[in-house]
Amino acid sequence: MAALEEEFTLSSVVLSAGPEGLLGVEQSDKTDQFLVTDSGRTVILYKVSDQKPLGSWSVKQGQIITCPAVCNFQTGEYIVVHDNKVLRIWNNEDVNLDKVFKATLSAEVYRILSVQGTEPLVLFKEGAVRGLEALLADPQQKIETIISDEEVIKWTKFFLVFRHPVLIFITEKHENYFAYVQMFNSRILTKYTLLLGQDENSVIESFTASVDRKFISLMSLSSDGCIYETLIPIRPTDPQKNQSLVRSLLLKAVVSGNARNGVALTALDQDHVAVLGSPLEASKECLSVWNIKFQTLQTSKELPQGTSGQLWYYGEHLFMLHGKSLTVIPYKCEVSSLAGALGKLKHSQDPGTHVMPHFVNWETPQGCGLGFQNSEQSRRIKDSEKHIEVEVRKFLALKQTPDFHTVIGDTVTGLLERCKAEPSFYPRNCLMQLIQTHVLSYSLCPDLMEIALKKKDVQLLQLCLQQFPDIPESVTCACLKIFLSIGDDSLQETDVSMESVFDYSNSVHDEKMEEQTEILQNGFNPEEDKCNNCDQELNKKPQDKTKESTSCPVVQKRAALLNAILHSAYSETFLLPHLKDIPAQHITLFLKYLYFLYLKCSENATMTLPGIHPPTLNQIMDWICLLLDANFTVVVMMPEAKRLLINLYKLVKSQVSVYSELNKIEVSFRELQKLNQEKNNRGLYSIEVLELF
Repeated sequence: MAALEEEFTLSSVVLSAGPEGLLGVEQSDKTDQFLVTDSGRTVILYKVSDQKPLGSWSVKQGQIITCPAVCNFQTGEYIVVHDNKVLRIWNNEDVNLDKVFKATLSAEVYRILSVQGTEPLVLFKEGAVRGLEALLADPQQKIETIISDEEVIKWTKFFLVFRHPVLIFITEKHENYFAYVQMFNSRILTKYTLLLGQDENSVIESFTASVDRKFISLMSLSSDGCIYETLIPIRPTDPQKNQSLVRSLLLKAVVSGNARNGVALTALDQDHVAVLGSPLEASKECLSVWNIKFQTLQTSKELPQGTSGQLWYYGEHLFMLHGKSLTVIPYKCEVSSLAGALGKLKHSQDPGTHVMPHFVNWETPQGCGLGFQNSEQSRRIKDSEKHIEVEVRKFLALKQTPDFHTVIGDTVTGLLERCKAEPSFYPRNCLMQLIQTHVLSYSLCPDLMEIALKKKDVQLLQLCLQQFPDIPESVTCACLKIFLSIGDDSLQETDVSMESVFDYSNSVHDEKMEEQTEILQNGFNPEEDKCNNCDQELNKKPQDKTKESTSCPVVQKRAALLNAILHSAYSETFLLPHLKDIPAQHITLFLKYLYFLYLKCSENATMTLPGIHPPTLNQIMDWICLLLDANFTVVVMMPEAKRLLINLYKLVKSQVSVYSELNKIEVSFRELQKLNQEKNNRGLYSIEVLELF
């Protein structure tokens, strides 16, 4: 559990907080003392336990502090920059900043960063970084430009990983975001492009980050009110390449999506984040603590006087501007566990009892490296689906294990065993990530599609059809049944891949069709057909025929799912018996869709459909034949399928006619080729006229 204690005002001194609040709150070399830099000319050292200032320093009139003051933990001195380029260093005994050490730098400073265990770093606005000692040795040294024109640094964080300094800073250019990670032990600077995913129009309001041994967990609070996470490897696989990182949804709707002021985010530990902002529209601002591992709100506190949208934390204290005063809120976060997240954690234990851990240590190798040594062990894992998903994403981001394929298989097996043992457990996001590694097959994990079929998870089934080369025909037909039977309303709420679906609207073609009395398809004119009954059946108004032939009979998401069926591999002998089990009305719907695709193919001279990886004409014709072979007796008895069957009859006849003519042309060209091979002109000039009938 996490708890916010009673807040208190740090000082009655009115700070010079500008429209955007303070410049910063930084810890000094004493645990209980903090440097507060206002947005004007003053740095104040506060002692939290006494709730009073210990010292105050100001630059002279006309000067302005441009980045927060920090403490050099190696010397106990304080550092600040004013007027972008002038660096000052002083200690507690100094009174006047104008008389302390001064160094004028050759480039503008964005931020000075300092953590215990290493020297401070200076990050310049153009992206270059210098250690303080090297910079003071030559203050006027040339500072290189790292970031591009119009690229602006928005946020930065300094870590120690294995006692080695790691700096990350985020830049923004034309609403595109980039992450730079500087490793100082290896002098490697890696650039990443942060992909926003589906909500490309969102603006990131606040950043925070935590770090473990392998990853920087970069969290962002976006303008849609949701928190997203991006995992950045500390040791990049290809430092020279500008790599792209996709963010994933971590927490949904933690603040109002319309909030623009008073919004902030900070990580408290590996499992808890503090969020500043209005939870609902027109409501007052709140400080809330969320458990990201179990997706639960732990506690919140209303802030009726409003805030500046800035939040700092050190030790067990949160700092913010509440109204015009600097406010401190002590907090406590216990070790994250399911019982704690649900508020049922027992705080006392009987003497002599053995305390069991509340979580699984994913860093400990257990056979396959992800905690799935066998099915019995997987049943004992009680971590949330979100936690498992995060750990799997971390593993997939590395891809450095020699037995990567085996680990993926064992992981899927473990997850599926738990799914069968616990019906409520279904880590679909995690399963989709594992499928997209391209190392799985149906034979390796047959239970995967079985469970997805029971859940009617059409998105996962579509992905399996696209990735697995060895799906049995019975399973393919089971997928087809669900794709045809699921309601349109359910499909609208489902996120499926639409790459195989093109834009069905074609107003130009529709206008041309309305002007014609008969449809000319693939060189076949219905007037030439000798079936009188067919002619009578087709003797309708052109507008009715146009509407029927040019409108898609299914919604686009259903079309995308059916296209996955068309692309699947099958053996006709094994597929036909299972097609007979599909209801006749669903077979008719599928035939109507296939006929629609055929008409769309025939509009193009190349007989192909537009889009990325669309169905081919051969696939369309093969499935029409398969469905009719398996269900013709049933479909022919349905009155609503009569016109469709007539159209399909004419379609097949036109295809036979076209292929017959193509065969004649092919034979003619072969004969001409033989003649050319037999003739020996011996270099003589000749003109030949060939007529084909």
